[in-house]
Amino acid sequence: MISQKFGQSQPPQWQQGQLLEMAIADLSNSGDGVGRWEGRVVFVPNAVPGDRALVRLVRVKPQYAHGKLHQLLEASPHRVQPECSVSDKCGGYEWQFIDYNYQLQVKREQIVDAIERIGGIENPPVDAVLASTSWGYRNKATFPLGVSASGQVQAGYYQKGTHRLVNLDQCPIQDARLNPLLAEVKQDLQQRGWPTYNETTHQGKLRHLALRIGRRTGEMLLTLVTTDWQLPGISEQAEAWLSRYPQLVGVALNWNGDRTNVIFGTETRCVAGRPYIREIFAGLEFQIRPTTFFQVNTEQAEALLQVIMQELNLQGNELLLDAYCGIGTLTLPLAKRVWQAIGLEVQSESVEQAKLNATLNGIENVSFQTGAVEDLLPRMAIAADHNSEESVPDIVLLDPPRKGCDPAVINALLHSTPNRIVYVSCNPSTLARDLKLLCQARYRLTRVQPADFFPQTPHVECAAFLSAC
Repeated sequence: MISQKFGQSQPPQWQQGQLLEMAIADLSNSGDGVGRWEGRVVFVPNAVPGDRALVRLVRVKPQYAHGKLHQLLEASPHRVQPECSVSDKCGGYEWQFIDYNYQLQVKREQIVDAIERIGGIENPPVDAVLASTSWGYRNKATFPLGVSASGQVQAGYYQKGTHRLVNLDQCPIQDARLNPLLAEVKQDLQQRGWPTYNETTHQGKLRHLALRIGRRTGEMLLTLVTTDWQLPGISEQAEAWLSRYPQLVGVALNWNGDRTNVIFGTETRCVAGRPYIREIFAGLEFQIRPTTFFQVNTEQAEALLQVIMQELNLQGNELLLDAYCGIGTLTLPLAKRVWQAIGLEVQSESVEQAKLNATLNGIENVSFQTGAVEDLLPRMAIAADHNSEESVPDIVLLDPPRKGCDPAVINALLHSTPNRIVYVSCNPSTLARDLKLLCQARYRLTRVQPADFFPQTPHVECAAFLSAC
């Protein structure tokens, strides 16, 4: 029986399995459609604002519920045909059915909402989102491996909210040059008979297939994440892959024997070829290894870097500090335009790669320090107190993980007060939280430039620019 939405004096009890008719009015930060019934919120995957639908409740709480789209009664004008045939099952790219221009509009609204609601900043200066190539943009793909009921090796993405593997032979989001490897490598793994890892029994060897490509060079890496270094015939198979795919420059094994949902382990060994690809970014050459963090959307990362350079209007006499610098992706292009650049990074392997990339490009006015930013930055602020103002950075670039900056980082910035801060963020909520702390004290938010690094998903990157008051 379908419950009626209107005409009831008391909100009826709702229960799991119940069918409700509702309009979808909004999108949540996680990407689900948001409907309302009798003053209560229902989150509905695969629903678009403007849809009118029958929704079956699957998880019920007193004030909200999670539902499943049972029947689409009236389609939203923002709804489009997904590019991928399994988009309704695969949990990888959940916004394929939403018109791309509307995706951009929603992402800007989410940033504005977070900065106003969490950051307490009215009418924040948020620009329109920089649009991206909406398909085939990913330079890296990591696929869980499994086996079907008939014993066939599978690779794909998990169905949203589950660990049920949706088998794929191609993906419209990744660089199309990787698709042949995805389809054909599974067949080779099948023939080799290497057992795939079972998350329940913790038996088996192969956990993930990881592919990455240099968008500008076309060079590819293939990495198998395994619980065991001993894969009989791996050297022979690796050489066969190198021979079959001319753009494949290296095959590696990464060991991860832990009971964890983290993809990569701490040790990687090159089996054949070389352990890195070359990529050209912002006119510089970078070496990228199997587990190196590098933005998955090369072109959008460059576009955002250009905005940062234009906004900073560098004169060549600045001291720039790049916190969370990784392999120097932003540090090195900016170092070419300033007097001196310093990079801070907790991962020692990334620091070594950053130094190597600096040497490859002949950049000598840059140094890198290994350690947690929340430890290094306060020490630098104290050192500046004892020396001179010349050691205080003119510009600090922040690019923290999704959790945002540690309070010690914010306190150090408020203590040393660099003239300008550029805060690059992939999480509007933690960005807004940190902006509130900075702008309540010594800074003014002058501009926020969002960039769509992740089309077909709810995620958005942005750069916030702050000036000392």
